[in-house]
Amino acid sequence: MQRLVSLTGANVSYDRYGAGPPLVLVHGAFSDHITNWELVKPSLEREFTVYAVARRGRGETDATVGHSLEDESEDVAALIRSIGAPVRLLGHSYGAHVALAAAAKVPDRIAKLVLYEAPWPSLVADEALAPLEALAHTEQWELFALSFFHEHLAVPLSELEALRETPHWAPILGDAPATVHDLRALNRYEFDVERFRPVTAPTMLQIGAESPRGFYVTDALAHTLPDARIDALPGQAHEGMTTAPHMYAERVMRFLQP
Repeated sequence: MQRLVSLTGANVSYDRYGAGPPLVLVHGAFSDHITNWELVKPSLEREFTVYAVARRGRGETDATVGHSLEDESEDVAALIRSIGAPVRLLGHSYGAHVALAAAAKVPDRIAKLVLYEAPWPSLVADEALAPLEALAHTEQWELFALSFFHEHLAVPLSELEALRETPHWAPILGDAPATVHDLRALNRYEFDVERFRPVTAPTMLQIGAESPRGFYVTDALAHTLPDARIDALPGQAHEGMTTAPHMYAERVMRFLQP
């Protein structure tokens, strides 16, 4: 892994691979810089020099306590500044919020932007976060993950049972302790869509056609960002890069090409 120091003083790590124009990836919760992108990595690295950020508590990035979403966005902005050329920037879920906030810090360094279902902070309001905190306190990570996906993202139990039988479930549970800090940071985040009007880069707002649309800030961004369009992935929900990697990669690469 490669490393840099953010303006927040945090040590930030990232993987670099591939060849071509720079593409920065910001992973979501219950995943990391490897697992979020492992099925689309072969496609992306053929076209781009990929910088896959490991957010707080992943990879060799500092596992801080009490950090904010803005702190993590400064980590990403520091990486973008270090690249020295305009980048394509892609974020998923919580990572989409981090990517967008980073873009607002360095709008002149963003060539194109892809955001996949950044959730409304109200999804983890105090009354929703409290039972998850209780499960985390007793390290009941399986129940923690099941509760979040089913009760807060409306993933059917049948799909979760199927997911538990795949190799993807173990990394999800492994990331659960770091995800607690993501949820705390999202709970404290004051999302003001108007602050992102200066982000003028062409933006693709990805959604899963099967996702509950009201859970995410996609429509608010579509009405606010100067150059944004919505791209719906048919038959998919919140994890299109895992459930339909070929479709996902094709849509992303088509948009990100010059």
